[in-house]
Amino acid sequence: MKSIELKYGVNPNQKPAQIRSAGDELPIKVLNGNPGYINFMDALNSWQLVKELRTALNMPAAASFKHVSPAGAALGVPMSDEQKKACHVSEIDLSPLAAAYARARGADRLSSFGDWAALSDICDKATAEILRNEVSDGVIAPGYTPEALELLKQKRGGKYNVIEVDPSYEPPEIETRFIYGIEFLQKRNSVIPSFADLDNIVTDNKELPETAKRDMILAMLTLKYTQSNSVCYVYDGQVIGCGAGQQSRIHCTRLAGDKADIWYLKQHPKVQGFKFKSGVGIADQDNAMDLFVRNDVTEYEFSMLKDILETVPERFTDEERREWLKGLKNVTLGSDAFFPFRDNIDRAAQSGVKYIVQAGGSLRDDIVINACNEYGMVMAATGLRLFHH
Repeated sequence: MKSIELKYGVNPNQKPAQIRSAGDELPIKVLNGNPGYINFMDALNSWQLVKELRTALNMPAAASFKHVSPAGAALGVPMSDEQKKACHVSEIDLSPLAAAYARARGADRLSSFGDWAALSDICDKATAEILRNEVSDGVIAPGYTPEALELLKQKRGGKYNVIEVDPSYEPPEIETRFIYGIEFLQKRNSVIPSFADLDNIVTDNKELPETAKRDMILAMLTLKYTQSNSVCYVYDGQVIGCGAGQQSRIHCTRLAGDKADIWYLKQHPKVQGFKFKSGVGIADQDNAMDLFVRNDVTEYEFSMLKDILETVPERFTDEERREWLKGLKNVTLGSDAFFPFRDNIDRAAQSGVKYIVQAGGSLRDDIVINACNEYGMVMAATGLRLFHH
């Protein structure tokens, strides 16, 4: 049995700590840095997500993890100029993998500050260039080109965490964990959602394009590795809002919807036209964009923008905000379990949701389906619950 000794566990007072293999060998190698307990938890959860996305959709995939849940996940779909600018990658010649990571991190850049990155494919130079420019704790991938590895080894004064994972590794079927000295055993959740899981369309509208099916699979796999309860909004191969770990599903839907709105508002010409003062770093630029587009910041917080921007535009009026958000359409919404009430559907409609994938099986399914019909939505009931604890 192989093991790696760690500085401490989840908190500094939790010593000793280590990770060890279930078999003879560990399927991972630390190529640089000294990853900690939480780093490894993020690395192994995020790797499973991108590996399964690669398997299900045959496209490069990336994820940006914080506290054992994805802040974002995305596929290697080309980015618009507005998206590139919002993600600070306009000057990089993006490979499909680099686009996937830029989009994954671009879902919620504030939450991705200090993230763990996961890549489905061998990390190339373009992806490493993005990682080098961002505040990130580490990365896991099945390999690294020599140029990419050299760039990453220079990050954080040579201490950036780089993990290589064996892509052929399959864990044992039975997984165990201890809580309060008591051992729990269960069959590993090895289900990988497929297009066949989307056949049961329960709404009147049954027109489900291939792009929406792709986004449903992305939503389902993202939710599979998000702390429950969880809901996520997906647009054009990219998670644009993820609500994780809420005790009430409507709170998940609201939280994720607010994040989706913020993601779209950052592409407004007012924000795209920001002129930052000399020396303002990427993190401060992200904070400025987030402050500007939100409608719940104080006047004092808003006034701080004058220290970052050459000229501070007028705040969005309620009418400007509503008009711009009308352009967010054909969004896919995924839920890790059934919707108990129609309020989730009403909130989803406010953020351009057209397609919904969820487990189904609520006593109020008929009420939820009727709500979808009122909005002309398409909803697939998969029968798959995707809780993650």
